[in-house]
Amino acid sequence: MTVLPTEQLLKELVFQFSRSSGPGGQNVNKVNTRVELQFDVLSSSTLSPQQKERILSYCRNLIQANGILRVLCDSTRSQLQNKNLVVQRFLQHIENALKPVKPRIRSQATRASKLKRLETKRIHSEKKQRRGWDY
Repeated sequence: MTVLPTEQLLKELVFQFSRSSGPGGQNVNKVNTRVELQFDVLSSSTLSPQQKERILSYCRNLIQANGILRVLCDSTRSQLQNKNLVVQRFLQHIENALKPVKPRIRSQATRASKLKRLETKRIHSEKKQRRGWDY
């Protein structure tokens, strides 16, 4: 896995602030604490085409039709804390998307498991044969 230049990624982020619902009392009505992070995946100069493809497929529920990845945060009363949280979430999404997929190694059935399966089949078959009509 290649190391991402997070400093360059952070320069490409666009933040928007709006009024948040939730805790804050009267503060809610006058301070823009909700943070929306936007990152244009398709026009990013930091990412390679393969990385863009992986991000688009992994984060498809966070990406709009125009290729902009959106992450929101309004969990705290502080705009700065929400901004830090949204950046952490964004970097976590990117890191998870670019993590290499470990291939599944198919295992062999053990001899004991095969014998157990055959025994349960035999018992089930005998049970069904006993249900028949006796003439």
